[in-house]
Amino acid sequence: MNKIYANAAAALDGILHDDMLIAAGGFGLCGIPELLLDAIRDAGVKNLTFASNNAGVDDFGIGILLQTKQVKKMMASYVGENAEFMRQYLSGELELEFNPQGTLAERMRAGGAGIPGFYTKTGVGTQIAEGKEHKDFNGETYIMEEGIFADLSIVKAWKADTTGNAIFRKTARNFNPPAAMCGRICVMEVEEIVEPGTLDPDKIHLPGIYVHRLIQGEHEKRIEKRTTRPAA
Repeated sequence: MNKIYANAAAALDGILHDDMLIAAGGFGLCGIPELLLDAIRDAGVKNLTFASNNAGVDDFGIGILLQTKQVKKMMASYVGENAEFMRQYLSGELELEFNPQGTLAERMRAGGAGIPGFYTKTGVGTQIAEGKEHKDFNGETYIMEEGIFADLSIVKAWKADTTGNAIFRKTARNFNPPAAMCGRICVMEVEEIVEPGTLDPDKIHLPGIYVHRLIQGEHEKRIEKRTTRPAA
C-alpha cells in the first residue's frame, strides 16, 4: 500500500468536508502540521472543530483558519498568543471547550485506544466538571471525560519510513502521537522520508499502522518568543 502523496492537497483529496472534527498535533509553534493546515485553508471547508493544545498565533498554525472563519469550535487547553482567537471567542463567533492539558492528551490517546471514556481527578470542583458524571473511587471524587474520536488527524514528524513509522524530534513529540492515534484517517507531514529498515525500531515514536497518508515538505522554523541578551 503506497502511503506517499506528492503534496498536502493531494494527501487530503477526498477526505475533507464541512463540519469535520480534526485532531491536530503541535504545542505552541512546535510540531505544527503547517503544510496540511495551509491545504485545509485553501480547500475552503468550513464549520470545523479542532482538537488541539492551542490555536497557534494569528498568522501561523490553526490561526490561519481562524482568520478565514473556517473554524466554528476549538477543543483546547491554551488559547493565548492569538488575538483573533480572543476576538472571535469574546464576540460569540467561536465556540470553546476548555480542557486541562493532560486531560486533552489523554482524551486523544483514549480515542486511539478505542476507550470511550475515563475518570480523572483533574478539574473536580471547577467549571471543567460542570455537567459531567462524578464518581467516587476509594473516597476520592473523579469526573468522567470522553475519548476523542476525530474524523481526521493531521500531524507533523521529523522522519518517517515509507510505511509511516515515525520519529518526532525533541519537543515536537508533544500532542502529535496522541493526535495521530485518535483519527479515523491520519495524514502526516515529515521533513524526511526514508526506506523501511533505516530507522531503529526501538526509537519509533508512532507505529505506521496509525498513518494512512504521508507527505514530505519544507517547514518553517518559527520561534514563539525570542529572548536575547546583549553581547558581552
